[in-house]
Amino acid sequence: MSISPDANSEHVPADNGEHHASFAETALKLGGKSEEEARRTGAIDEADDQVEALFKPEYQTVHSPAHRAVWERGIPVELFEANPVETPADIQQVMDDSVELVRRHREDGTILDAQGKITNQILDELAGVGYWGLLVDREYGGRGTPFRSFAPFLTRMAMEDPTIAGLASVHGCIGAVDPVRTFGTPEQKARFLPGLASGQRLSAFALTEPCAGSDLTALRTRAVLDGDRYLVTGEKLFITNVVPGRTIGLVCLIDDQPSVLICELPEEETEQFQLKKYGLYALKHTYNQGILFQNFSVPAENRLQPVRGSGLTIAYHGLNLGRIALCANAAGTMRLMLASMLPWGKFRKTYGESIASRELVQRRLARMAGLIVACDALVAWCSSLIDDGYRGEMECIVAKIFGSEAQKEAAIELHMKTHGGRSFLHGHMFGDNALEYLAPCIYEGEGEMLGMAFFKSLVKHHGTTYFEAIGKALQAAGIRKPNPLNPAHAWALKGVLGPYAGWVLGQYFVPKGAPSLPPMPAGLRQHADFAARELQRRPLEISGVMRKHQLKLADRQCRMAELSGRVQALVVMLCTSLYAARQEDEVVRAAADLVCQDLRRELSGSRPSDRYFRAATSLGQTIVDGGFASIENVPVDEILMPYEAS
Repeated sequence: MSISPDANSEHVPADNGEHHASFAETALKLGGKSEEEARRTGAIDEADDQVEALFKPEYQTVHSPAHRAVWERGIPVELFEANPVETPADIQQVMDDSVELVRRHREDGTILDAQGKITNQILDELAGVGYWGLLVDREYGGRGTPFRSFAPFLTRMAMEDPTIAGLASVHGCIGAVDPVRTFGTPEQKARFLPGLASGQRLSAFALTEPCAGSDLTALRTRAVLDGDRYLVTGEKLFITNVVPGRTIGLVCLIDDQPSVLICELPEEETEQFQLKKYGLYALKHTYNQGILFQNFSVPAENRLQPVRGSGLTIAYHGLNLGRIALCANAAGTMRLMLASMLPWGKFRKTYGESIASRELVQRRLARMAGLIVACDALVAWCSSLIDDGYRGEMECIVAKIFGSEAQKEAAIELHMKTHGGRSFLHGHMFGDNALEYLAPCIYEGEGEMLGMAFFKSLVKHHGTTYFEAIGKALQAAGIRKPNPLNPAHAWALKGVLGPYAGWVLGQYFVPKGAPSLPPMPAGLRQHADFAARELQRRPLEISGVMRKHQLKLADRQCRMAELSGRVQALVVMLCTSLYAARQEDEVVRAAADLVCQDLRRELSGSRPSDRYFRAATSLGQTIVDGGFASIENVPVDEILMPYEAS
């Protein structure tokens, strides 16, 4: 059964001008959905096929590591290991210079202007050292940085300033850089990319609208061809890094089909181009604004036209890069939190002893380290897959969800509770940034919605292979609620149940064997083995859920999200344990072991043992003693920060 989560899915409609009913659409009609909802959901499946067609068959979702780990016999363990990174010297120099520049401004207190925004001076200075051109190809003035090098660099930059790290992702991943370099014609690349590489034209991407968030079938902004130009009318909302003078990728409707125009905004607002300003609690150090267009003129030659797919295909291509970048930023931001917990933990005493010596605080430190290492592992793994040519949709969703949820937990459960009531003082790291820490749960797709998109990608091929014929047979027979005990229903299905029955028998009687794991420390090996075996046990459960709910599965959002979450947790376990096994730092290995134990208990429902608590507090004490090397040079605020008047 080819199932789409619902019309709010993060996938997008097709633009081939002719609509062909997909099985998902047929299933929804049989399930009693309206023609409109069924049509939109069917278009989502078509668009997903168009995105897949952009990638070589061996790199499409059905051949991705996460998909193969569930449905194939045997885990492709080698595909869950990140490639070693060797950053070219000139690229490394740009990265080092960029970090040093931001560090100097941070120490001088000159990163923000009087309005609390990143100053134009620092943006210009970053342009001077090549920061904005890292992802632009060399022939257009950039550095052509492999994503495997770029993504962990964002973690490093986030340890200096998370907003500046985030702007690199906005510009290079989800802004105008990726659409032009991936889908632009040679002429378009030559016209736009040099300015984007030099930082002369920073970029943004205008996708979201007041009525089109997760459901981008609801786009309203339109562009009408008028001679050699398009006239754009409509409104965009929540657009990060948009001010006059930016270059933006604009998603709009042209002839009722989603399309992308590269728009160079004027240096100041006009009657045709206005910014809509609003108060926003998150993203406060950069400009996040709405855009109002009224017959705004864009040259017709600025339209991007992919060989396959629609403008939304272009939009979603960059989102996977942005999801990895979000996880990388979270890894850096959590290092800032962890570093700030240590001096306070040593200073603050209760009953004559520092709280850093208390088990609860030590476990928080250990848990934070585990979350950081897991994010590092996901960033390294997903960026390797992108460089290798994989679509990476499922894997990048895992990284985005885990990274954003880890940062949320780290901020509230670990950082805030350790700092106590002082967390809410003006000028405190948590109090000033609490909503910045929570907002990534929404960025690049809200977590549970993305979890359903993950599930949809996971079951689509299985449904098409085994359930599609069943669905069509039911439709032909006019059966809405199939009952195998009804002779008429059994007769209608007599010719289509065989392949599925054979698959089910194979799952029960054909052994899958033990996973082929590389040499690993015993504890990490146990986690990898557990994750691999559990992933291989999931097909019957997943298929059983599809069989049980049949045409109503699209409405079973809670079941899809729960099952998706368990599969994602197993993927995180496998990736993290393999990553840590290749690290020489025993503290990193211990942190990975701890977070894998936590994930395993969540999956099994078991309680922590005394042995676990001893390991957690021992790791926490090691961190207190300076054993977590990656935070050695992270700046921290004064222990007794000055009170700031409101």
